[in-house]
Amino acid sequence: MFHTRLFRLLNVVWALVALPLLGVLQAWALADGQGQARWWAQVLALAGFFLFLDGSRSVWQAARRGWWFAMCWLAAVFWWIFISLHVHGGLHALLAAAAVAALAAALGLYYALAAALYWRWRVRSLLGSALQFAACWTLAELARGQWLTGFPWGAAGYAHVDGPLAWLARWVGVYGVGAAAALLAALAALALVSVLGYIFGRFIGVPRLPVSAPQVLGVYGWLALLAVGVYGGGAWQQRQFALADAALQGRQPVSLALLQGNIPVAEKFDPQTGVADALRWYGQQFLERKEDLVIAPETAIPLFKPDLPPGYFEAITAPYRQGQQAMMTGLPRGNAQVGYTNSVEAIRPGVAGEYVYSKSHLVLMGEFTPAWLQWFNDLLEIPLDSFSRGAVVQPSFEWRGERFAPNICYEDLFGEELAQRFVEPQQAPTVLVNFTNVGWFGDGVMVDQHLHISRMRALELERPMVRATNTGATAIIDHRGRVLAQAPRTSVQVLTGQVVGVGQSGDVRDVTPFARWAGRLGLWPMWALALALLLGPVAIARAMRRRTDGAGWV
Repeated sequence: MFHTRLFRLLNVVWALVALPLLGVLQAWALADGQGQARWWAQVLALAGFFLFLDGSRSVWQAARRGWWFAMCWLAAVFWWIFISLHVHGGLHALLAAAAVAALAAALGLYYALAAALYWRWRVRSLLGSALQFAACWTLAELARGQWLTGFPWGAAGYAHVDGPLAWLARWVGVYGVGAAAALLAALAALALVSVLGYIFGRFIGVPRLPVSAPQVLGVYGWLALLAVGVYGGGAWQQRQFALADAALQGRQPVSLALLQGNIPVAEKFDPQTGVADALRWYGQQFLERKEDLVIAPETAIPLFKPDLPPGYFEAITAPYRQGQQAMMTGLPRGNAQVGYTNSVEAIRPGVAGEYVYSKSHLVLMGEFTPAWLQWFNDLLEIPLDSFSRGAVVQPSFEWRGERFAPNICYEDLFGEELAQRFVEPQQAPTVLVNFTNVGWFGDGVMVDQHLHISRMRALELERPMVRATNTGATAIIDHRGRVLAQAPRTSVQVLTGQVVGVGQSGDVRDVTPFARWAGRLGLWPMWALALALLLGPVAIARAMRRRTDGAGWV
């Protein structure tokens, strides 16, 4: 049986080589070299992974393949963490690379478990197994996004921000979009392999797959039905969008000035260089701009107020306390007694004091460090790394008839948390504002990935997303996820434009279905749906086996 052993060895080697390539393809699909999301590449990559998973010979092999694919995919997604650790954190290159690999390997365990669950519980039915694969994939994505503070960066659904599945975001969010993509990938893979099994089944063994013509036609029927549903539903949704958008015509827009200081991260907290440059340039812009709302990015003012030059903050905010304009800026707040926060302050005329928003979802190892990881944090040179959390739901900043809701850095990665601000429609945001400083991670693909994340939030919540960043991507995104304007990156820029909010009347009909259920229930409905899709086919198959002695369902 030498040829059998050789075939198995070649199969193992092929999986070791092909799975990383598929993982890199899925990472590329999130943002290619031009920064575009490629939905078809994500479906293709996941279809290839499904074939390897479904062809596994044991539950342990399935788990290993799931882990290997996920590790390579995730490492290719967030390799830019290396830049923050090595270039800006001072960590040795080998240690920084090892840290990125370790993070990807740890997160890959979710997908290893999901792969094992799929292989263990899969049914013979093509539709049933495709649904189970989508369910297991979704469970892994949910676990990665929520457990251990959550790090859902690069979730598969983001590749579809410009694709035919994008319209689903308002109903089921990014995880639901990813689940639909997984179902599409599995059905496409099974459709191909079932044909091969039908044609060549007499010559080669195709385990588990049917070979009868009706069963082959059945899987193509389900695939066609899914395609019709996706495109038909999308066409219907676009008509609904057109009717809703007509109501926004004639609304008075708010003029914006988004400040992009491009302060080098290496100098940002240096009193002699970055701090002085930031205070000078942002201060000048705040005094000179004439737009309705002037917005500066995360920690644009890099000092606590008591550490600012005497009279500086009072001078730059004075025009906004008594004129016809408002301002929003990122800055650190607090003291050793009450704790420190990564915050946004806003000033408008006729209101004493400042509006304050404090970041709620902090970055692990960047803004807070658990005691058991303090040893690793001590190896890094990261300033402002001990912040306290703000509340998840905080009031919006009201100006010119709009309710501007800040989120800082990667808080826009957690759509279920932003959705909590929509529980009371009359207080729900009409415009979302992201304050970001991602210069820590270079000016490459990470910037495009983050832009697509903001676009997905705009699709889920149907609110414009305004992005003010230090180095890019400073942009204005409308409530359909379209980028209306974007400033050139890694340069000093002022992006001007206009924004018209959605939902000023407080009507519940202006709140998307996703915002309604996720705001009240979090992601529990997605967990329940995924578990039902995993176990439902098992229950159906067992019931039919008892009735028909093993006949499957297509």
